[in-house]
Amino acid sequence: MKRRLTKEKIIERIHVERRRLEQNLALLSDDDMLEPDVVGEWSVKDIMAHLFDWEQRFLGWYEAGLRGEVPETPAPGLKWSQLRILNQQVFEKHRNRSLSDVKAEFQSSFSKVLDTIDRIPEEDIFEIGRFQWTGRENIGGFILANTANHYRWAKSRIRSWMKETSKL
Repeated sequence: MKRRLTKEKIIERIHVERRRLEQNLALLSDDDMLEPDVVGEWSVKDIMAHLFDWEQRFLGWYEAGLRGEVPETPAPGLKWSQLRILNQQVFEKHRNRSLSDVKAEFQSSFSKVLDTIDRIPEEDIFEIGRFQWTGRENIGGFILANTANHYRWAKSRIRSWMKETSKL
């Protein structure tokens, strides 16, 4: 992160972006959420699963860091330059789950990530090197990337699809 934020501002950004995403999701029927080709072949349901998978990925990294471990990021055996491969794996992992199951985990994962962020001391969020797995970054950037920034991306893609398909 280029400029110093506060923990309070990070949490506020998370809530704002999540609310914007959920406002768009509320405009869709269950059938709409299952239509493919929103992002590549993904449906809205798949995007929701993608989001909670990444939230949980962050939680796993953070918990490993608390134990003094250095998790492989973004995933074991994969580098950041291989996100396309990882995201396809995430899609395959969740593609056959029911919409109701995905919706439930979408909400429960968000609650877990918020609870965790709330418990992280502010100095830990911004101290570079506090967690070895973050490299030359602080954990704040990882928090935003796996929450607010990801929600904004999803909202934008879903909204574009809604306009293209006359759902908006």
